[in-house]
Amino acid sequence: MAKEIQGFLKLQIKGGAANPSPPVGPALGSKGLNIMEFCKQFNARTQDKPGVVLPVLITIYKDKSFDFVVKTPPASILLLEASKAKKGSAEPNRNKVGSVTWDQVKTIAETKMPDLNTAKLDSAMKLIAGSARSMGITVTGKAPWEN
Repeated sequence: MAKEIQGFLKLQIKGGAANPSPPVGPALGSKGLNIMEFCKQFNARTQDKPGVVLPVLITIYKDKSFDFVVKTPPASILLLEASKAKKGSAEPNRNKVGSVTWDQVKTIAETKMPDLNTAKLDSAMKLIAGSARSMGITVTGKAPWEN
């Protein structure tokens, strides 16, 4: 018989760097979960991605046990790395902070495909390009579907 779900918890933690200090410890402790057990499991699963911010969805069960799914890094972080910008623009329609090429957008879209709500690469590229525009990052070159 399946366990009864109590709730969900979303966190963003750097790969291989989960520890009981805030924000991880208080978030898990308030739900009654074993903080050290989560940290050990998370660090073991993400040791190949050190320092990369990874979203994690934790399913909390009534008996205080848990499961978690590690997702791909957020598109905004991947775009900032690709454009070598420090942060997004406060006024993206006026001030541009960097630029990426369509090849870089394609690479990011392929990385994010498992977590996006589309099955087509062109649609995923449009999603990533929209995120770039909203951050003040210009996408240079001609889009592959405009040929």
